[in-house]
Amino acid sequence: MTEVDVVALRDLAVVEFADIVAYTSIRHVNELRIVLTDHSFLDVWFSLTIRDRYSYHWERRLIDGTIYRHDNAPDQNWQHVSTWPKHFHDGSQENTTESYISDDPATALREFLTFARTKLAQE
Repeated sequence: MTEVDVVALRDLAVVEFADIVAYTSIRHVNELRIVLTDHSFLDVWFSLTIRDRYSYHWERRLIDGTIYRHDNAPDQNWQHVSTWPKHFHDGSQENTTESYISDDPATALREFLTFARTKLAQE
């Protein structure tokens, strides 16, 4: 299994999204936490055992009760989603829709942080 370069992803977040990123931490060789200026956080995770398995999770439950997550775990509950196993938890665990996030980790992180930037600007 090829490891994803979370150091490069951290640098991308800090440089390209400095307006919304407060700080970051590399929690493990395959996991990055990005804390945003509103004190919510994004956890970016890549499986070390299953090729191309990922999760981009934005935790906002303590702020407004929401979560946003793109992942590709083959959860049978979301088989109705046309992009399954890729799916997007839009505001809650139960509300799932199609996920068109890139399969490239750097592009996917840009897409997800752009989504977060847009949501934060609406507040």
